[in-house]
Amino acid sequence: MADATSSVPLPAVLQGRYRPGPPLGHGGASTVYRARDILLGRDVAIKVFRTPAIDPKDLRTQEGEARMLGGLNHPGLVTLLDAGVELTDVTSPQVFLVMEYVEGPDLRHRLRQGALSALEVTYLGWDLLSALAYVHERGIIHRDLKPANVLLAASRGRPARGKLADFGIAVLRGDMGEPSDETTGTAAYLSPEQVEGLPLGSETDIYSVGLVLLEAYTGRPAFPGSVIDSAMARLDRDPAIPPDTPAGLAALLRSMTSRVPADRPTAEDAAAAFRDLIVGDLGGQRPRPRDPESERVAAVRDYNLIDTPPDAEFDRITALAARVFEVPVAVISIVDEERVWLKSRHGIDVSEVERTRGLGAAGGLHEQTLVIEDVATDPRIAHVPGAEASPFRFYAGVPLKTSDGLNLGTFAIAHTEPRRMSATDTATLEDLAAMALHEMEIRRAARRIALGRASRNE
Repeated sequence: MADATSSVPLPAVLQGRYRPGPPLGHGGASTVYRARDILLGRDVAIKVFRTPAIDPKDLRTQEGEARMLGGLNHPGLVTLLDAGVELTDVTSPQVFLVMEYVEGPDLRHRLRQGALSALEVTYLGWDLLSALAYVHERGIIHRDLKPANVLLAASRGRPARGKLADFGIAVLRGDMGEPSDETTGTAAYLSPEQVEGLPLGSETDIYSVGLVLLEAYTGRPAFPGSVIDSAMARLDRDPAIPPDTPAGLAALLRSMTSRVPADRPTAEDAAAAFRDLIVGDLGGQRPRPRDPESERVAAVRDYNLIDTPPDAEFDRITALAARVFEVPVAVISIVDEERVWLKSRHGIDVSEVERTRGLGAAGGLHEQTLVIEDVATDPRIAHVPGAEASPFRFYAGVPLKTSDGLNLGTFAIAHTEPRRMSATDTATLEDLAAMALHEMEIRRAARRIALGRASRNE
């Protein structure tokens, strides 16, 4: 018998149709491979049981999982496509399941990058509880819900869609029989009744998925520690829900992880509650229409660049630009609601102008690098008020955009005479603009650190 982490040796092609690739993961009794369905030309996932079906009991168990999955069809479940028995070694028949291949990580791997947002957790809850409502209606209890059994599939227009996988120890409610001394499931996600070896109902899945969603929001298990410590802790206390959790989400997670099974919602009710949270935007606040200009002005204020003392580093950059391009004027301008503020200016005495006088369709702003080799003849600015009266004939400017795309202002050069601007010149100007923006980022970060220290010392 292979050990718990080894892969199962497979032929080059299973049953003349499936070409196995690398392992995707290992479970307690099986290995899952990415594979190619040669007949249909698509990727699939193949689950191969590591224990050959020699014992009739093992064979019945493996066939039972196939029959159970074969009767399920829901967008929140990994779909079973095919099943078979590999008979390369007739003395050790190898049962395998062919399932849809989900392009995306499982939740366990995703959480290594950090916790999910409240909205992402709410969508995930809706997906998982909808799937559980479907399987519970058919009398099936999963019994082993954990992050590794939740696959995340990319979905357009919403956060990743959650799909439940691995029904290896799932049972029909009528087959539960008497309580057993054997505890099935994964310690960190067991329900209290699983820990105590009591009869199980669908409520046990609700508790486990509640712990999974709480971990998705916090980024850490609710009951860490050794197997025994983790399992026993839930008998003494409820999982801690962070105080900053949105009220609706916190109440739902709290009810799902109640130590009393009867106090937990059904999967159908919980799915409806998650749906209501999404519709109500986590507590009844409807999404507000986005106001890009307000966001941009808020970013300008966050960088604290207006009405601040002169800065030698900015002045060095504009002076360098004037020398490199042999122009009389180089400026760093910051734009708020009504005015264009010249944060650094070389060759010009004006410190601010009204936005209506700024060069550009939005008053001192443009979304891409703008080069006007001759103001008098360029048709793009014929509509700009006062352009014909400008003392400048040449202008080139680069927008100062933050990492999230908000436009703070412009790094620009100008001349009283027309001039040519090559592609190399444009790239150099963009590099100097990036240097100016980098200085702004450094100052904002330093100010935030100073404010944080001041608040801690109060």
